Amino acid sequence: MLDQLSGKLFIDGDFVTGRGRPIPVENPATLEEIGSITLASQEEIDAAVAAARKAFPDWATAPAKVRAAALHRLGEVIAADADAMAKVMTLEQGKPVNEARGEILKLAEACHFYAEEAVRVHGEIIPNDTTDSESHVVREPIGVVGAITPWNYPAELIGWKLCGALAAGCTIVIKPAELTPFTALAIAAKVKEAKIPAGVVNVVTGSGSVVGQALVEHPDTDKIAFTGSSAVGLHIQKTCPRIKRLSLELGGNCPMIVTAKADLAAAIKGAARRSFRNNGQICIAINRIYVERSVYEAFVAGLAKAADALTVANGFTQPDADIGAMASAEPLNKTIDHLKDALAKGARLAAGGDRPQGEAFAKGYFFRPTVVADCDHTMKVMTEETFGPLVGVMPFDRLEEAVKLSNDTPYGLASYLYTQDAAEIRHLSRRLDYGNVAVNNVDAGVMNAPYGGRKQSGVGYEHGREGMLEYFNFKHIRIRLDQPEGL
Repeated sequence: MLDQLSGKLFIDGDFVTGRGRPIPVENPATLEEIGSITLASQEEIDAAVAAARKAFPDWATAPAKVRAAALHRLGEVIAADADAMAKVMTLEQGKPVNEARGEILKLAEACHFYAEEAVRVHGEIIPNDTTDSESHVVREPIGVVGAITPWNYPAELIGWKLCGALAAGCTIVIKPAELTPFTALAIAAKVKEAKIPAGVVNVVTGSGSVVGQALVEHPDTDKIAFTGSSAVGLHIQKTCPRIKRLSLELGGNCPMIVTAKADLAAAIKGAARRSFRNNGQICIAINRIYVERSVYEAFVAGLAKAADALTVANGFTQPDADIGAMASAEPLNKTIDHLKDALAKGARLAAGGDRPQGEAFAKGYFFRPTVVADCDHTMKVMTEETFGPLVGVMPFDRLEEAVKLSNDTPYGLASYLYTQDAAEIRHLSRRLDYGNVAVNNVDAGVMNAPYGGRKQSGVGYEHGREGMLEYFNFKHIRIRLDQPEGL
């Protein structure tokens, strides 16, 4: 599959060989080159946008059942080839094959979910202040979407945009991350296999600063859907040369609160999963944990033990490993920097703290799951998004202190709370200034509920019905009707 996709773009229903500068793609577990992509030229970007524009009228006016059937077909062909697509993802991103397969199946789930939502696009009839008039409110697809997606979840984060947009009747041009382009191109192959009309879905490759920015500035894209850092999201917002709809799913720095009334074993298990899954390279990863002092040492000891028990390996040769390689040197170096900063300022190393030993880890971007205790808000690990396998833990004495510390951030994507006390659940969940609050679980985002942040964590929503509504314009049609003759 990599040989077939290397150097390709997907424009107007066909794979074409890119004419731009080649960009190598490496396996982060071995640093070996697995293929290359090309830096899409302005002419190629224009061709992709033109194809999407040409396809838009027919796709937008197709019966909802037609769009739903196409999405169902796409979900079926993706699920049928999940094993091969997972291996492609592991080779370019580093996560273990079993975890990658799960992500591919979630992409298929998104196809089926939005296929069902496509046939439930309802308008409203609103009575006016007189009986001879009424207002119809209808929803119409926005147009051509430019989707700019990151490397940490290279299938799912395309799927949320692709499926919501197609269900609404929009067409789309996808610009995947340079690190993980082949997953996007593999999805494009499935779009072709599912017989989705030419031009409805297009994929162009290259850097965000060049190709992504070209989609932002393109006069014929009507909406930009972006997932990535808050800094880049702000840049997109500032550099749009004309008014466009924006969906920006940005950074995290997510807290977790554990009170003395929590099920401590469940809290430790949840913390280990959400802190270290995908090497912490997820916007809703737990970055910092606040634990009530009476259970603090027991929690730290339990989390350290759980972290040390996780297996780190090349996720391609050991598909069932808990953690594979990090995606690149950048998040690895940031993790090391945040760890050094915490230890220099008095934090206690409870688990991990270095690269795993052995010849298998000599070349790749590997790092052991790491827990630092006795942290405070002078440390980067508690105040910045690490985006790596590192979590800081800090004690608290009063619930209001935990809320204040949790909200002490410009971000507001997701937060986590463990307590068995109903009064504490009500009190804390309503005061946490986050778009998502997970209580006694660490699944802050589920497909059938809206997922989005506040403050510097972005604007707009993905998942749920709301994720599809982001791709609609609302139209108000006010109608005056005379009484029929003969009454």
